[in-house]
Amino acid sequence: MNTPAFPRLSRRRFVTGASAGLALAGLGLSLTSPKAQAKALPPVLSGNQFDLSIGYLPVNFTGADRSATAVNGSVPAPILRWKEGERVTLRVTNHLAHDSSIHWHGMILPSNMDGVPGLSFRGIAPGETYEYQFEVNQNGTYWYHSHSGWQEQTGLYGAIVIEPKDPDPVAYDRDYVVLLSDWTDEDPGDVYAKLKKMSHYYNFQERTVADLWRDIKEKGVARTWNERQMWNAMRMKQSDIADVTGYTYTFLMNGETPDSGWTGVFKRGEKVRLRFINGAAMTLFDIRIPGLKMTVVASDGQNIEPVSVDEFRIGVAETYDVVVEPSGDQAYTVFAQSMDRSGYARGTLTPDPSLTAEIPDMDYRPLLSHGDMGMAAMAGMDHGGSAAGHGNHSQHAASGGDHSGHNMGGMHHSMTGMDHGKHSMKGMDHRRHGMHASSVSDKPGPAGFGSRAEIHHAPSEFGPQVDMRAEAPQSGLHDPGVGLRDHAQRYGRKVLRYGDIRNLYPTLDRRDPEREIQIHLTGNMARYMWSLDGIRFADAEPIRLTYGERVRITLVNDTMMTHPIHLHGLWSELETGDPAAIPRKHTLLVQPGTKISYLVTADALGRWAYHCHLMYHMPGMMREVRVEQGGRGV
Repeated sequence: MNTPAFPRLSRRRFVTGASAGLALAGLGLSLTSPKAQAKALPPVLSGNQFDLSIGYLPVNFTGADRSATAVNGSVPAPILRWKEGERVTLRVTNHLAHDSSIHWHGMILPSNMDGVPGLSFRGIAPGETYEYQFEVNQNGTYWYHSHSGWQEQTGLYGAIVIEPKDPDPVAYDRDYVVLLSDWTDEDPGDVYAKLKKMSHYYNFQERTVADLWRDIKEKGVARTWNERQMWNAMRMKQSDIADVTGYTYTFLMNGETPDSGWTGVFKRGEKVRLRFINGAAMTLFDIRIPGLKMTVVASDGQNIEPVSVDEFRIGVAETYDVVVEPSGDQAYTVFAQSMDRSGYARGTLTPDPSLTAEIPDMDYRPLLSHGDMGMAAMAGMDHGGSAAGHGNHSQHAASGGDHSGHNMGGMHHSMTGMDHGKHSMKGMDHRRHGMHASSVSDKPGPAGFGSRAEIHHAPSEFGPQVDMRAEAPQSGLHDPGVGLRDHAQRYGRKVLRYGDIRNLYPTLDRRDPEREIQIHLTGNMARYMWSLDGIRFADAEPIRLTYGERVRITLVNDTMMTHPIHLHGLWSELETGDPAAIPRKHTLLVQPGTKISYLVTADALGRWAYHCHLMYHMPGMMREVRVEQGGRGV
């Protein structure tokens, strides 16, 4: 992949905005100048005719001069404000030295307007202009980004806000875009190369001798030894929460580092709508505003029944709209800590730019648990796992663990001699295994309630490319995620879960699914190999859908990473147990070792991308979804 030239960065150099911010916070010093002024968001472009210019931009987020990829000279790119029902025209000119593109994330549009080189079009060559034109038939908060090379990592991302043609069901007095991202001074190509050589290169939160001693005191020598042996055998680490961390990343909020912070001003008594967008390449954020309840009113641009929470996780590429009602004359910190707690982005909501708020400490560093391996029998045992303490472990009865509930492929890096007869594959159509996702032959259950099919592992999942298979994955609907599971007990915070989400409007397509496709998210962490069903994108055939059909897709996460999965061009209707109010999303988080089901109405012809939105997973964990007239199924 072609990327701009970046100066080399020494591994010893650990000077990121995030780390510097942490150091100051630890000394009790405010990062915000008393004379701070309200900072402008990226420029806002409104209307239905746009000229966007992609080019290089000198930036300095960390004290080092670097080159970013910008739109109209801005990182983040300008906020585009459209109106539902209008036809927009966007002329995008590429001034880079290599091909580029823009994908309109979450937009329902013709496939040749989707902006994915190789599927939608050829891309935009240097010096060329591509004209995107499509009807805007939805409203809400979305975003756009490059789908070429590593350009999203280097700055090519921006927000889209679409005003509804009908009265907005959400009442608010002002709104702000809050766009989160992760910046590295390194060349993204170097980041990827390091991960390929050493997948935990950026993990500086590995367990220590002190952790070992604490485990021995809490669990005893035998159990500690058995658990350590198990993790070593799998070549996995309990602290492997994020591939790329604050060691190299500076986390940004609307393009501002933690040192400077973004500022949004409100007037006393106002309702403020915050449009959160995770435009990061690799970072999941946990968001809270100490002192304020957040009412979640939209997910991925779609209005939902309001849910009052204290905290929520936003996966890469997801959007959430929340309404807050700050009272009094005080300022509040908008705090977005990375899932692995290696850094944070922050902003300030304030009635007066001269007022600041205390920056909270980050929460404890989470650890992976047995439940994250898809071990149903042990799920829930380690949900309080953290690097700071393991108080709940004293209650565990399964010393050493019964590992019969999962399959550690990393211990068997060869298919030689493997007895596939031991794997249950009943009810599955294996005619094209090794080619692409598999259809479940059992009659699908009714819409809205999720899959009831057995979990099956195709032969393509066995081999050195896959190091783990979840044999008994639980539903991820009511799991707030690694590091958030005990926040209600520990901090008294209500955390948003997918199971809390109900669409504000009745489900449009009430049909039950005609068939079900089970897709496994797979990989080998030690080798940094990612795939679907054990097959990388380069070797896979398309998933074929017949135009007009209603299909259920069940994702099974056979890895210990949290993956945000994005389907282009079609809604992913998340089955949360209420068929009358199925929420529509464009990106879905799949927790480690869990499964999740959603419905898709194949109502848009064409070739669509379908992939993990973690940038360095995408080259392998990707598929083409092809919707065809009279097309054949998987």
